[in-house]
Formats: sequence, C-alpha cells, structure tokens
Amino acid sequence: MRGAVARVRYNPAAPPAVRHVPMTERDQSTERRSLPARVWRSIFRGPVVPRTDQERKWVVFNTLVLHLRPIRVPASTLKFTHTFGLGGSCLVLFLLLAATGLLMVFVYVPSPERAYDSVVGLEDDVAFGSLVRGVHHWSANLLVVFAGLHMLRVFLTGGFREPRQFNWIVGLSLLLWVLAANFTGYLLPWDQLSYWAITISTAMVTYLPGAGPGLKEVVRGGGEIGAPTLINFYALHTTLLPILFLSFAAWHFWRVRKAKGVVRPRRADGSPVGPEGNVLFLPNLLVREVAMALAVLAGVVLLATLLGAPLGERANPGMSPNPAKSPWFFVGFQELLLHLHPFFAVCVIPLCAAAALALLPYLRSDEDTTGIWFRSARGRRLAAWAAGLGLFLGVGGVLVDELVLTGGHAVDASGAFAARGLVPFGLLVVGLALFARFLRRRRGATRDEVVLAIFLLLAVAFVALTVIGYGFRGEGMALRWP
Repeated sequence: MRGAVARVRYNPAAPPAVRHVPMTERDQSTERRSLPARVWRSIFRGPVVPRTDQERKWVVFNTLVLHLRPIRVPASTLKFTHTFGLGGSCLVLFLLLAATGLLMVFVYVPSPERAYDSVVGLEDDVAFGSLVRGVHHWSANLLVVFAGLHMLRVFLTGGFREPRQFNWIVGLSLLLWVLAANFTGYLLPWDQLSYWAITISTAMVTYLPGAGPGLKEVVRGGGEIGAPTLINFYALHTTLLPILFLSFAAWHFWRVRKAKGVVRPRRADGSPVGPEGNVLFLPNLLVREVAMALAVLAGVVLLATLLGAPLGERANPGMSPNPAKSPWFFVGFQELLLHLHPFFAVCVIPLCAAAALALLPYLRSDEDTTGIWFRSARGRRLAAWAAGLGLFLGVGGVLVDELVLTGGHAVDASGAFAARGLVPFGLLVVGLALFARFLRRRRGATRDEVVLAIFLLLAVAFVALTVIGYGFRGEGMALRWP
C-alpha cells in the first residue's frame, strides 16, 4: 500500500543503533591529551593550585574535605583572638591521636602479662617508638585542655544561644567522649600509676545509690581490675570511642556551618568588630587553619621530645603507691571526696553540674549578647570578681577543712550524711542564690551576667580543687608543698 510505513521486524541479536553525537571542542581537546594527562584529569577535575576567586570557589565546593566548609566566611571572624583556633586544634589533636594510636596497635598487646612489656619494647626497641608514644600521650592530655577551653570560649562569647543551642549539647557530648577516651587509654600502659588511678576512679562508682556496686563490676568486667578490664578498655579506646568522636565532630561542624559559622564578634556596646562583609574561605581562613595546625603539631612534637610519656613500674595489684590518685582530669572529684560525703561528691554535684550545663542554652536572656566577650563591660568586671572569689573559696575551703574540721581524712560514707553532705550542699545552694540576688539588686547585673558570674565562680573553684589534689597532695593525701 502506497504511503504506508514499512514495518521493521525486531531482531534481538542485532546490535543497537548507535547515535552519533558530534564532539565538542572540550571533548576533542581531552582526546588529544596524552594518557598520563587524561589519568590526571580524571582524578583532579579542576585546578590543583587555584589562582582566581572563581577557581577557589570551585575547589572548595568540589573537594571532599573542604566541601564541609562554606565557600565564604564573615571577615570579622578571622581574627585569631576571636576563637584562638581551639575547635580546629581539637580536630588536629584527634588526628594525631588516631595516627599514633594506629602505629602503636601493631606493637601493643592487651593482656596483663604482656601489656607492660610491649610498651617497654615500643620505647626501647622500635625506631621512633618513644616519640610516637610521647606524641600520643601529649595529644591526649592537650585534647582535654583544648576541649575545655573551647567550651569556655563558646560560653564567654555567647556562642550557645539561638540558633546554636543544640550544638552546645553536641559539644558537651564531644567533651564526654574525649574524657572517656582518655580514661580508657589511661589503663593501657599497665604500670603502677595507671593501674591504681583506674582502681581509685572505678571505686568511686560504688558510692552511687543502688546501682553503684553493680555498675562498678560492669566497668571493671569483674570484681577487680584484671584481664577483662584491660580488654574492655582497649576495645572501647580503639574502636567505639573514636567512632563516636568522629561522628559527633562531623555533626558539630555541620551544625556550625548551618548556623552560618561562629558568632560574629561585637564590642561591649553591641557594635560590630572588624571588617564587614564576607571573604572566601580559600585562602583567607584555610591558611590560618593550616598555620594553627602546624603550630599545634610543632608544640606536641616538642613536648614529646623533651618530656616523653611517663612509664612507672609494672602494675602490682598487691601494693598501691602512696598517694594513689585518679587521672588528673578526675582529681577534682577525688579532692571533693576528702571534704564531702561520697554521695554528694560523686553523684549529686556531678549530676547537678551536668544538668546545669545542658540547660544553659535554654535559659531566658534579658538581651542579645551573642558575640560580646563577657556579655558587657560590667560583665567583665563581674567575671574577674567572681573568678577571684571562686579561687578564694576553693583554696580557703580546703585549708579550713584540712586544718580545722576533718584534718584531711576522707569522709566516712557510713555516717555524717547530714553534717558532711546535706548541710554543705544546702549552704552552697543558698550561697549561690544570695550571690545572684546581690548581683541583681546591688550591682544591677542582667540575667546573663549573673549566670556568667556563677559559672566562672564554680569553674575556678573546681580548677583550684583539681590543682590542689594533683600537685599539693602527698603521702596519705596530706597537704604538702610541691
């Protein structure tokens, strides 16, 4: 039939028709490149060394690591004294811990019979083993310090207010994982210092009402510190805790970006500080972050070279050192045990402190003080005064209790619940309430300034207790001059 379309029979064996598309000039230039050039181009799609703003934007947007950061950042946040690079330094220290920890895994043996010898072998027989262990040791301790300072910086600049409230909770969780990682790693050398420090710390758990003894056995893996404890701590230290830290760190950085970066600095009168507008992340902020990372790396290597990592005698469960102390970041609670009933020193006060820190970003504020150091000019004066008062109360309270009341002996858990527990804790609560009322009525402080003063008073007092417990306690936990 004329005009009818011819029917084409389908043949499954026939190859599909190929549609020829003309090549573009870019495709033709790619085909003309040599094989090594084509391989290089397939890996690095853009410029390796960007020279224009457009190329810098492209690199940030299309690079796996840099893509976590914004293309542009506020110019006013680049000043070093605004953040001191503390958050990024924590990440650098964690990467150092991961790298050195991975190297030590090939030498360390997690068993009570061989753990100590494997650490000695790492120090004496492995090339640069002492340096690697020293870098790991100092990175771990500095991570606790830097994480605490980072939290303090965020608090003092109001970086926990809306829309960053929940990121403060994520940051507190990160601090918890840091402390847990340091605590579990503290036992691994299996020397006298580490063995008895973990023994003292895990014994504190027994003072928790009801579940205390059972929880202690769960933490230790039995009634005493032994092989199950070492295996459990090693597994947590090398697997679960690093995963938790990395997951929460990525979440933390992502929420910082979603909040449009760190808070912008402002003066006490609320006016902005520094240049206005945004600048490219590459190279403005990236260069500063790399410089800070190199400075942290140099400092850690210097400490590891000059001081190394301590290693005492092999752990002896039958002979405790005198004095036997907790790890330094828990010494403050051990010091509290010398002055308060154990239930209040180990349970009530830590839980109240944790709850207060978690609720802090959700407290009502009188005015927007985000980005202002110490909230205001008056807040700076109150902060200095509160810090001095906290130091006085911390040191003075220890001296009064040591010389007048208990003589430095630990409080008996079976008695003195009211005299050494309820009464001191009640006095603390009433004293803080009167202090807040004084600041509001007599000093005209805002709600934010009152919270700032109370926070610094308690923080400085606890630091004073930590310093006293770590450096000023000798045999029998008696006070001595270091």
